[in-house]
Amino acid sequence: MRLSRNWLLLPLILSLVLLSCDRDKNKSSTADKPKPLIAVSLLTLTNPFFKEIADTMRAEGEKRGYEVLVTSGEFDPAKQKDQVKDFLVRKATAIVLSPCDSKSIGTAIIEANSAGVPVFTADIASIAPGAKVICHVATDNYDGGKLAGRAMVELLNGKVKVAILDHPEAESVMMRTKGFLEETAKAPGIQIVARLPGGGARDKSFAAAQDILQGHPDLDAIFAINDPSALGAIAAIEKAGKTGKIKVIGFDGQPEAKQAVKDGKMYATVLQHPRQIASSTIDAIAKYLSGESVPPQNLIPTALYRQADAQKDPELK
Repeated sequence: MRLSRNWLLLPLILSLVLLSCDRDKNKSSTADKPKPLIAVSLLTLTNPFFKEIADTMRAEGEKRGYEVLVTSGEFDPAKQKDQVKDFLVRKATAIVLSPCDSKSIGTAIIEANSAGVPVFTADIASIAPGAKVICHVATDNYDGGKLAGRAMVELLNGKVKVAILDHPEAESVMMRTKGFLEETAKAPGIQIVARLPGGGARDKSFAAAQDILQGHPDLDAIFAINDPSALGAIAAIEKAGKTGKIKVIGFDGQPEAKQAVKDGKMYATVLQHPRQIASSTIDAIAKYLSGESVPPQNLIPTALYRQADAQKDPELK
């Protein structure tokens, strides 16, 4: 009995069809596979410094095939803890925190530790005992504070009165003020007459600076722990009619602060590098997830930005 040629080819055709189906199935399963989730909670997104960190983390994470979810605690430790709980429900691959409170964030980090989710900190460290952080990436805030202190010493001659606009809940600020106080202590003429919390925000620092000016009408200078605080202080000084009489040193290097330095409203600001903090954090996560060793800390150097620097800055008016 003779079989037609088509019947003889049927097994081959069926094999090719099945192979094609398997390939399509594999492609579909690969396409449907969710990206690793990097969940981020920053101190705030109202500050341009943290907004730049957020934008850079998203961009760098996407380049590496991650989904990057960015939220912010907006200075509320309880809100930030709830965000961490949500990250764990979402099965985050890694968590990045800029703690609203460097001590109280410990319970949230420990919860992530128990769930086996690695935690990284950016810009602000955790100082909570028992809370394990894989890597902390930040400005060298202690050295930056020392730079600000040296600038204050060089700026002021003789017996002078200085105030600090503080935000002691954040480890980064603790290190800045520590470095600043150590340097200014070397100049016997400098007297720290006030140290009020400004919340790291312009409006709160404006109000705090007004209180300082009322209590110390003979004040000579203010060290503000970040640029929003410095800009709030400048607004209070202008309202009091003391522009040029009270010097201000900030910390961040934000464009508006740099412009204030150029205009003579601020003596100097300490430069930070938010993009580098963000990209280095994503790099640390990628290395850790691939099994590479990661240093427990990565501190990025600062620099002092004075009027001479502002006058050469092509990005300013």
